[in-house]
Amino acid sequence: MQEGSLSLMQMAKISSASYNYQSNKKLFYVSILTSPPTGGVTASFGMLGDIIMAEPNAYVAFAGKRVVEQTLKNTIQAAEYSFHKGLFDPIC
Repeated sequence: MQEGSLSLMQMAKISSASYNYQSNKKLFYVSILTSPPTGGVTASFGMLGDIIMAEPNAYVAFAGKRVVEQTLKNTIQAAEYSFHKGLFDPIC
């Protein structure tokens, strides 16, 4: 619990710094999602990029595989499914 709180505070600082670099300094941020970017990665830094790429067959989700299966009674879809729904740009 304590480690999670510190991580959330750091995430806000890094997200703010990333925004500053992207908007003020006009830098380009490419985010590459490799298997498995779930939970905090997808909910934070993974989706902040100007271009968001994923590797083939990567499991991209907002929660871990076990949580999705137990809670939603569904399986996590591979990157190709999320790509067709518009979650990120190319698969390469």
